[in-house]
Amino acid sequence: MAGALSLTGLVKKFGDEVAVDGLDLEIGEGEFFSLLGSSGCGKTTTLRMVAGFEEPDAGRIVLDGRDLGQVSPHKRPVNTVFQSYALFPFLDVHENVAFGLRYQRASKGDVRRRVGAALELVQMGSMSKRKPHQLSGGQQQRVALARALVLEPTVLLLDEPMGALDAKLRKQLQIELRSLQKTVGTTFVYVTHDQDEALTMSDRLAVLNKGRVEQVGTPSEVYSAPANTHVATFLGTANLWPGTVTAADQEGLSCSVGGVDLRIADHRAEPGDEVSVMVRPERVEVGATPSDVEGANLLKARVETLTFRGAHTNVLLECAGLRLEAEVANVAGAPPEWLSEGADVAVQVSPKALRVLVD
Repeated sequence: MAGALSLTGLVKKFGDEVAVDGLDLEIGEGEFFSLLGSSGCGKTTTLRMVAGFEEPDAGRIVLDGRDLGQVSPHKRPVNTVFQSYALFPFLDVHENVAFGLRYQRASKGDVRRRVGAALELVQMGSMSKRKPHQLSGGQQQRVALARALVLEPTVLLLDEPMGALDAKLRKQLQIELRSLQKTVGTTFVYVTHDQDEALTMSDRLAVLNKGRVEQVGTPSEVYSAPANTHVATFLGTANLWPGTVTAADQEGLSCSVGGVDLRIADHRAEPGDEVSVMVRPERVEVGATPSDVEGANLLKARVETLTFRGAHTNVLLECAGLRLEAEVANVAGAPPEWLSEGADVAVQVSPKALRVLVD
């Protein structure tokens, strides 16, 4: 079982609309790879081209060195799990999972063994005689996964399979699906618009926008070091301001942001460049006094609003003309006593936490 997938120069048009615009991706063998983007960015169209449900207008799809361009969908060593699950309502769980094996001419004994193993893999062995209407949404998703995995595909394509589930169940199944992928070792290509899903499960991910790849990397790379403002704002929450680079040295850059001078440990710009400056809220330190948050980029701020989020409190700050969002951990189960709306506080933003984006 290999599963190295190469997409080169993929283009797909629907009339005058370009859905996928010269897309290039390299997905490694046994990798959990996510295509992340908003509605209409081309992620599902890309998945459908890999499956063979859509024909590219240009480009190549190569799986383990084999060009799939002339291979019909049912002969491709890939399988797809859809958001709707598409289970047969008149068949029980065992029969649903076994359905595709009838076309492989497997013996009855082989079918029982493979279906049983697939159902145990997704923890559904005890429900093999139930009909789909007797299952919860999460259980139906597990059956759909088992039905796809029992055919032993080289690549498993997943098109927002958790979109219909509630938030708590989605989080539980994210962990289960990642564990399942590690167990079977199959290459997973996962389409989602949900940032948490992509960050939680992926080995690597690609952020798509208007049919093009904006950035590819590990979740931590793409989150911490976004390539541009689109990635920064789409993946998580970001403080983002226009700025001008005023100086550069071995330690990094000095940048004027709304009248505030900030030191930034970045070297990807030159004096005079107009840039965007980004910092994630969780990397902004807030203290009652300056001595609580010593370091470079020490600023005075006033608390505008507080929003309790359970494990942390979102703090919106006014800081020398800048609006700044921060997160303060609720270590004692509630915001610190000194943190209140209208309070004057000290803020420190580490030069390593700031990033310069040149679009």
